[in-house]
Amino acid sequence: MARFDSAGADFQDMAATGSAEILFELGLVYSTGRNGVTDVVAAHKWFNIAAYRGLAEAKARREELAVEMTREEIAAAQRAAREWLTTH
Repeated sequence: MARFDSAGADFQDMAATGSAEILFELGLVYSTGRNGVTDVVAAHKWFNIAAYRGLAEAKARREELAVEMTREEIAAAQRAAREWLTTH
């Protein structure tokens, strides 16, 4: 799996490719704060979509992250994932 440098990256363009590996990478970017901001809702969203696209590692990361999240955060991430999937 290729890793990318998130500095100056256009995340929307990357996500639009629909690649499970790139979607997983976006989850990593947001879960670790590689872009300067840790956002567990965004991370869960991207891991969820990557898992939906068949990447088992994304499912495991999503489950690990969910342990640290509130029910409201998880619900927000799931809504965001559904919204993204309906438009892509």
